[in-house]
Amino acid sequence: ASEKVMNRLVQGDVGSGKTIVAILGLLTAALNGEQGVLMAPTEVLARQHYEDICELIKKNNLNLKVAILVGSMKVKEKAYEAIETGYANIIIGTHALIQEKVKYRNLALVVTDEQHRFGVKQRETIAEKGDYPHTMVMSATPIPRTLAIIMYGDLDISIIDQLPSGRKPIANCVVGTDYRPRAYDFIEKQIAAGRQAYVICPTVEYSEAVEGENVIEYAKKLQAVMPPSVKVDFLHGRMKPAEKNEKMNLFAENKIQILVSTTVVEVGVNVPNATVMMVENAERFGLAQLHQLRGRVGRGKHQSYCIFINGSGKKDASNRLDILNRSNDGFYIASEDLKLR
Repeated sequence: ASEKVMNRLVQGDVGSGKTIVAILGLLTAALNGEQGVLMAPTEVLARQHYEDICELIKKNNLNLKVAILVGSMKVKEKAYEAIETGYANIIIGTHALIQEKVKYRNLALVVTDEQHRFGVKQRETIAEKGDYPHTMVMSATPIPRTLAIIMYGDLDISIIDQLPSGRKPIANCVVGTDYRPRAYDFIEKQIAAGRQAYVICPTVEYSEAVEGENVIEYAKKLQAVMPPSVKVDFLHGRMKPAEKNEKMNLFAENKIQILVSTTVVEVGVNVPNATVMMVENAERFGLAQLHQLRGRVGRGKHQSYCIFINGSGKKDASNRLDILNRSNDGFYIASEDLKLR
């Protein structure tokens, strides 16, 4: 509403409610007759945002039109038209939003979700689609690059430093591979209590060149260890978007109890009933990534747990992982990460 153009980072820890802040911003733009855009790094997340926003608009009887634009859509013409004519007030999508073909009628606000997953150029391209639109970038983990952008004054910063009430801090542990059987027992007990679990592996298929647990084999192995009543399934980035969405929906409905996945679930996926996040070969992931993965649990009222397995057994790997063990605070983790670098 002011005469100034906003360029702001909203830093809020995982699960603190950044999405709601973004939605309120988009609604403000739309209710003032302008267009607002939300760009997410993955199709799974874009669709989730789209469904959430549509539901909120319906619930509150708002006369607004929401469009979605993602790469896998066969017929995009309809979406292009809705965007160009201004029929769509709020547009949700992936990188597809910044293609040359996409013309906006009056773009006033650009929100980039999980900003650490986008390049600087990609953010600039979307901003150039409007006439100096307001920009809001959101992140739970300011990676060193984001910290640098803040230090050099390109971005104002707002911090959401509280979680919605009733959330319990996540209990963390960093362990060696010999802990695995105990971890499986623990997961089984959580499932018996009605909860669900993620297991993250670094690779999709087995390769001798890279030592790391792979998703497909691991899921088979885990299914053999678990009682037959526990459904184990897997998810990875090479699957078709429709297949990914289907598996995520089955997991959200508790038809899959353990989801073995690559980091494709790293951002934004919201299943409040999941209480265990176990990361194999945790030493192979970045700290920002591990912090994001941990944020997939602890989203409901139940106590959640994160188990980082150090597959290398090396001292420097366990020192790095110990930063996550000590803190659930994204800012602390990013600053320690910067010191290590």
